[in-house]
Amino acid sequence: MRKLVHLSDLHFGRDRPELLRPLLDAVNAVKPDLVAISGDLTQRATDAQFRAAAAFIEALEAPVLCVPGNHDVPLHNLFLRVVTPWRRYRRWIGRELEPQYSDEEMIVVGANTVNPLAWQQGWFRSRSLERVRQAFRAEADGQGSQTRIVVAHHPMEHAPGEKKELMRGAERAVDYLSGCGADVILTGHLHTWRAEPFAGVAGREVVLQIHAGTGLSTRMRGEVNDFNLLRISGERIDVLRYAVADDSLTYEVGEQRSFLGGGGRWRRE
Repeated sequence: MRKLVHLSDLHFGRDRPELLRPLLDAVNAVKPDLVAISGDLTQRATDAQFRAAAAFIEALEAPVLCVPGNHDVPLHNLFLRVVTPWRRYRRWIGRELEPQYSDEEMIVVGANTVNPLAWQQGWFRSRSLERVRQAFRAEADGQGSQTRIVVAHHPMEHAPGEKKELMRGAERAVDYLSGCGADVILTGHLHTWRAEPFAGVAGREVVLQIHAGTGLSTRMRGEVNDFNLLRISGERIDVLRYAVADDSLTYEVGEQRSFLGGGGRWRRE
């Protein structure tokens, strides 16, 4: 069995400092094999905010795979956003915008869905999709059956009533990732929690979409601060939502969902 913690939308610069230590303690306590962070480490992509995010990552005891979010490029400095949008991210967080992790039981591939020129909406580039496919293929040739996980900032499906625009290329991305055997897509951006298969479409394998809300931000949008723990064991995935109750400063398991299947064919237990 593998344990993967999914964090998102920490938004250092508009975070809740009183939750920093409880979040670190809660994540380290479950002893994950990997921590995946699906973007928006900062609020306004300043050096100070990235420095705080880097210190947080350093305090995590497990390996960390991180992709950027739209808040991780400068919004108000148009020159930097157009010419060198990733300079500060690469300085403080890591050179690789689409990192990978793999072991005997899972392969996790990051995809950068941020479009610096269309600041909020995002897109899933063809080259990123192909990169995911090649990574899955290489691991399959080398080791065989692993749970295949994609980490991106922007969701590829919105719940009814969502006001934000869906990412460009979202429908095509789900079809493509399904076709190359993805099991799970981890995302954030909306500050809402979700764990379920994508809407059924004829000819599409059933992939799980798992959204994390915001781990630390004050921008909770009617929800609570949270993170996900995925327990991955062959043909079973349990998703546990660790959330902060209104009257506490501790992350505790609230909702839990279990899925059965494997090989890109998942259903809720």
